[in-house]
Amino acid sequence: MNLTTSVEIPSGLPSVDLSQQLMLLGSCFAGNIGAMLCERKFRLDLNPFGILYNPASISTALRQLLSGKIYVKEDLFQFRECWHSPMHHGAFSASTAEDTLAAINARLEHARGELPGLDWLMLTLGTAYVYEQKETGLVVANCHKQPEKMFRRRRLGVEEIVTDYASLLAELWQRNPKLNVLFTVSPIRHVRDGMHANQISKATLLLAVERLQELFPEHVFYFPSYEIVLDELRDYRFYADDMLHPSPLAVRYLWQRFEETFFTRETRQLLAEFEEIQRALAHKPFHPEADEYKRFLGQIVLKIEQLKGKYPYLDFEKETELCHIRLKK
Repeated sequence: MNLTTSVEIPSGLPSVDLSQQLMLLGSCFAGNIGAMLCERKFRLDLNPFGILYNPASISTALRQLLSGKIYVKEDLFQFRECWHSPMHHGAFSASTAEDTLAAINARLEHARGELPGLDWLMLTLGTAYVYEQKETGLVVANCHKQPEKMFRRRRLGVEEIVTDYASLLAELWQRNPKLNVLFTVSPIRHVRDGMHANQISKATLLLAVERLQELFPEHVFYFPSYEIVLDELRDYRFYADDMLHPSPLAVRYLWQRFEETFFTRETRQLLAEFEEIQRALAHKPFHPEADEYKRFLGQIVLKIEQLKGKYPYLDFEKETELCHIRLKK
């Protein structure tokens, strides 16, 4: 008896492996999957502007990376004793403009350097609703709790998103022809929009992504995280306490489906070896000074060296350092 509705994912999608360079931008969900990729030694740049929710802000962020924009004081504003950027998450805000600019520009410089060598750009769209500054007409990525009367709220249209991204993607491929783009729509519900408005918003995003896939079938792909949570899991036990965000169990399930979709057998085997090393290092011995434990650590170091020899792009600095610290005790 089958008690779930399984979401079908197209087969034959390009693989994602540990030798590739990835960049993820978008909502909290991008952060969830990005963190899991990072834990498993994937080389990636995660949300160089912080969390971004709407397609317009994600597009603006990528265009600023392409243009080489450097932020100056005039790009910031002061509110509640902090300096903020309307394009950045509050994590970049600071009590002085100099500190805010230093954090922003250092992060952008690093991300800009990654663009030419990217294999995958993964974008998670959260909402089609945007907030425009009434004074300038510009879409902001973050209001930073400024008074609502300063902004005009509206929903982006499907064609508006498609036109913007068709131009953006053409510019990205001009710089990097091999780049694959993976879209997802966040399963996180934006209840402040209202339940019906949230559904219209998600539908707008889904239609826009479908159109982009039709326009660029060889380089634009879609992973159905939204559908998996709403149709395959379909239960509040898969949500966090706020009943809006996916629970840790749901995130792990989405990761499993992502892994099944994009990882080759070799990549999955390599990830299993990582997990074995991590479990071994998490082991707490009764007698850390004993020769037996020293030999155990030596075997871990040997395994790491073997993996580094076979896969020189992998970074085991943290694990190697931990082993050497314990061996000296």
